[in-house]
Amino acid sequence: MSAVSKAVYKPLSLATRVLGGVLAGVVFKQVWKRIGDNDTSTPDPKDLSRTVQEVLIAAAIHGAVFGVVKAAVDRAGAKGYRALAHEDPS
Repeated sequence: MSAVSKAVYKPLSLATRVLGGVLAGVVFKQVWKRIGDNDTSTPDPKDLSRTVQEVLIAAAIHGAVFGVVKAAVDRAGAKGYRALAHEDPS
């Protein structure tokens, strides 16, 4: 990757990652709303009124959703860059 290409790709990659984080947050809230007994707030690990099981399940789902969304956004960004620049961003 040339220096110019790298200079263009870095800010675009950062912007797509930020948008991906926002999207992942929205997706996680929707998933939790459906499986969290109609509780719209996710359990805080320091909230001792919540069960350990509930906190750990929420954390696992949160991590999985963010991981999948991050991979999808990174992949889409790399494919889009390749389509425009005709070179791989790696």
